[in-house]
Amino acid sequence: MIIVPRRKLGSQGFEVSTIGLGCMGMSPLHGSSKPAEQMIEVIHAAVESGITLLDTSDLYGPYTNNNIIGKALEGEMRHKVQLATKFGIKSLSGDTGMVVCGDPAYAKEACNASLIQVGIDCIDLFYIHRVDTKVPIEMTVGALKELVEEGKIKYIGLSEASPETIRRAHAVHPITAVQLEWSLWTRDAEEEVIPTCRQLGIGIVPFSPLGKGFFSAGPKVVENFASNDFRRSLPKFQGENLEHNKIVFERVNEMARKKQCTPSQLALAWLLHQGEDVCPIPGTTKIENLKQNIGSVFVKLTMEDMLELESIAASVKGERYSPAVMQDTWKYANTPPFSSWQAA
Repeated sequence: MIIVPRRKLGSQGFEVSTIGLGCMGMSPLHGSSKPAEQMIEVIHAAVESGITLLDTSDLYGPYTNNNIIGKALEGEMRHKVQLATKFGIKSLSGDTGMVVCGDPAYAKEACNASLIQVGIDCIDLFYIHRVDTKVPIEMTVGALKELVEEGKIKYIGLSEASPETIRRAHAVHPITAVQLEWSLWTRDAEEEVIPTCRQLGIGIVPFSPLGKGFFSAGPKVVENFASNDFRRSLPKFQGENLEHNKIVFERVNEMARKKQCTPSQLALAWLLHQGEDVCPIPGTTKIENLKQNIGSVFVKLTMEDMLELESIAASVKGERYSPAVMQDTWKYANTPPFSSWQAA
């Protein structure tokens, strides 16, 4: 059996598998619900293969994702994983109306709720899912620091945070990991956010490392989107952008054939070669895709391969999200308000 090796995430001693498992798709945020029993099988297969970092959020479902993971981690399984979950986006009505909340009292309330939902007594990595522009980050992180002191969480993380926010948060309590979108599909964090993390010794956890499924299924992934799948609204999947990005996929696919791997493995390998401080969290609901993702750990790339992939990636067309939703990303982290949308 292939066993995933480990690496250190951040500078506080947190050691995780080289890649993690993103569990968002196991709940109906992508427009369709999956049977809990099948999702538990995927989680167990991941853990048995050496994946230790499981990523979820109280938003996913909402709450049902935490419940699924709780069932999967019953018994000895809990001791084989590090659980990362998030708080800070409150669902107002199902999975549509949402608001960011970084209030210190709510942070503690959300932590206690997640502990109950998963059925554990300590969260390994607790992320602030989105930055609340109405609450100083120092206050939110201060509440998490108290949770660390109480033994309810071990490490603190940020998601979709700007360099300034990261620095301010880190000054209150060491930040172990920053979660951000990073892939051949999306590279805007490379200029400022990633260098800031590295300067401060913070681990980097790329979400959507396969471009929202683009590098795993190719352009045909669009055909399989449910009618209410939020990815339908993404600029990269629309019109001329999609037609152009089909060419990008073909170039990646051609290179993958030469490397005797799949396009998804090549895309993940590119991320893994960015540094030992990077732990991508590809999501999947299928064991065969899980096995492919694990195989990426063993794909070796030369400097020439890396440069070729970056040249291909440079031609990707389309923003990450629509203009309204882009206001909620790290680039505009100090610009309220937060709109209603499907979060990653």
